[in-house]
Amino acid sequence: MGYLKYKGYTGSVEYSEEDKCLFGKVQGMMRDGITYEGQTVEELTKDFEGAVDDYLQMCQEKGVEPRKPYTGVLNVRLSPEIHSGAAMAASKEGITINAFIRNAVARALGITL
Repeated sequence: MGYLKYKGYTGSVEYSEEDKCLFGKVQGMMRDGITYEGQTVEELTKDFEGAVDDYLQMCQEKGVEPRKPYTGVLNVRLSPEIHSGAAMAASKEGITINAFIRNAVARALGITL
């Protein structure tokens, strides 16, 4: 599976054997359910960009702020042992638990902060 990117939104690229077409949905937008399809990658990309533009236009017409796919706020459930370990490790580094977890996830993804 691949991804498309446009105006800060990321969309999946999938194939339907049954319908013999490409399709996808904007990631992180469960409530708004932005979907698109096409017979070729070019058609899929055009429909994806059109769907994002339509969504943004609709929000503007309604006078509402468009939802962001990912806000940067994430609640993570940890076992008490992991929570305690993260707190102790963060304290040793002189940083908050949030900063410790953010750094650990970034390292796991190969992202330099």
